[in-house]
Amino acid sequence: MRTMLFILGSLFSICTFAGIYKCTDINGKTDYQSKPCDPERKTVQINIKTGSSTELDQEKQKQDLAKKEQDESLEQEQTLKKHAQLKQDALSESAKNQFLIKNNPEKFSAFSIPPYDLDQLPDLIKNYQTRLPDIERLRRQAAEKALASNQCIRVEASELDGKSTKRSFVFSVSCSSGKSFYFTEQELTR
Repeated sequence: MRTMLFILGSLFSICTFAGIYKCTDINGKTDYQSKPCDPERKTVQINIKTGSSTELDQEKQKQDLAKKEQDESLEQEQTLKKHAQLKQDALSESAKNQFLIKNNPEKFSAFSIPPYDLDQLPDLIKNYQTRLPDIERLRRQAAEKALASNQCIRVEASELDGKSTKRSFVFSVSCSSGKSFYFTEQELTR
């Protein structure tokens, strides 16, 4: 008899530890079982010891929402990092431009390659802001190429031209002699 009571007590404690699941189908039919319900059925887990219940579908929704918020936060953090790196790279190229101008005042006017601020870009440049470091570098290369032609004594302006596309930038260079040059990105990167 003791053995029988021990076995029944053990079985009962296993069931209470595992919990009970209330399963409801789309027609409203409800049954109770000791294992989790099928995924297509609404599941409520009942804790026999405390009498509390947890709607597992709701719990899954909470977990999904928390994961979505975490993913969005991570994505936003990555976007901020990319923006900071882009800004740093653009500033580095701009500093090279300013160094060239400062050390060659006879070849470059003081405002020939004005630096762009990533946070306050002109409309044309905004369209290509993810390539701002390239734009800054290519503006410098366009100015140097115009000077190398020996038809430009001093560069007054080197800018991204409105004829630019996402596939190919076009740069215009204005010289103090009144001569203007147009260079494509491909011409500058050969």
